[in-house]
Amino acid sequence: MSALLAALPGHADPGPFTGLAGTWSGGGTVALEDGSTERIRCRANYGASSTRMNLVLTCASDAYKFGLQADLAAEGSAISGSWTETSRGVSGILQGRGGGGNFQLVATTAGFNANIAIATRGNKQSVSIRADSQFRAANISLSR
Repeated sequence: MSALLAALPGHADPGPFTGLAGTWSGGGTVALEDGSTERIRCRANYGASSTRMNLVLTCASDAYKFGLQADLAAEGSAISGSWTETSRGVSGILQGRGGGGNFQLVATTAGFNANIAIATRGNKQSVSIRADSQFRAANISLSR
C-alpha cells in the first residue's frame, strides 16, 4: 500500500523513521556479565525525518549507567549509521533493516557486537539489546 501511495502525486513514502520523533521514557532491566541484573530508568529522544534519525538514549540505575547516541540514515528498508556509547567513550557502526516502527540493527566496533531490536506500536516502544561483553542485555519499555 505504501508503494502505491508513494507513486501517486502528492503522496511521499513516509520512510522507516516516521512516527518516532519526540521524547520517550520508561524503564526495564540490564543484565551484566557477572549475572547480576539492575532495574533501570530510561529516556530516549528521537530527532527523526522520513530518512534520517538521531537517537539519544540514556538509562541509569543506582549503580549502573549507559548512554547511546546514534545517527542513522535509511535507503528503503536498509539502515546504516554510527553509534557512540557516551559513558564509556566507545563508538562504531550500526547496520540493519527497519520500517513500520520495527528495526533489527547490529552495532559493531573492535571487540564488541550487539543486536538491537526496536518495536513500536502507537505510543509504546520496546528496545531489546543483546551484547557479547560486560554489558550482556537490556530490555526496555518506553512510552510517550
